[in-house]
Amino acid sequence: MFDFLSQSKDTILIETETIMKKIGIFYGSSMGQTRKAAKKLQTVLGKDNADLHDIKEIKPETILKYKNLVFGTSAWGVGDMQDDWEAFIDTLVELDFTGKKVALFGLGDQKEYPGSFADGLGTLYCRFPDKSIIIGEWPLDGYTYYFSSAEKDGKFVGLALDEESQPRKSAERIKKWAEILKREFI
Repeated sequence: MFDFLSQSKDTILIETETIMKKIGIFYGSSMGQTRKAAKKLQTVLGKDNADLHDIKEIKPETILKYKNLVFGTSAWGVGDMQDDWEAFIDTLVELDFTGKKVALFGLGDQKEYPGSFADGLGTLYCRFPDKSIIIGEWPLDGYTYYFSSAEKDGKFVGLALDEESQPRKSAERIKKWAEILKREFI
């Protein structure tokens, strides 16, 4: 889409097309499920639009290169984050996220851990000092659990995936969430 601005006899073309900035997808994965979800998300967003990074292999400066960020973690046991995130989280929350947008996704097991479903996602969210930069809420519909720290105001704070109990739903959830992110990252 273009707007035309006329000044005297000169016409200036001003581009107003909205372009999404490149996305940095950062994940921590012990058993490979979070990495797999991150790769699916990258594919849906387009490999030219999103870079993939394992949180254990990056320096904090890598995160700061991106305006649009996605962080993914799994939950371990009752309320714990994935090990690499546990080791990195204190560094993460000290970074300057001014002008950035952050989306979160987390994996959990609602059958085995219905009292702490996707709590790694909730813990990641809770550690961010400025919640106003978090985008990409996800509906609670289709899940069966009785508590999750990732639930806030009747929605998940990001995409919740369950590769143990609902692996067939993950691809469609990622696809729908990617559409939400495309709109909110602009």
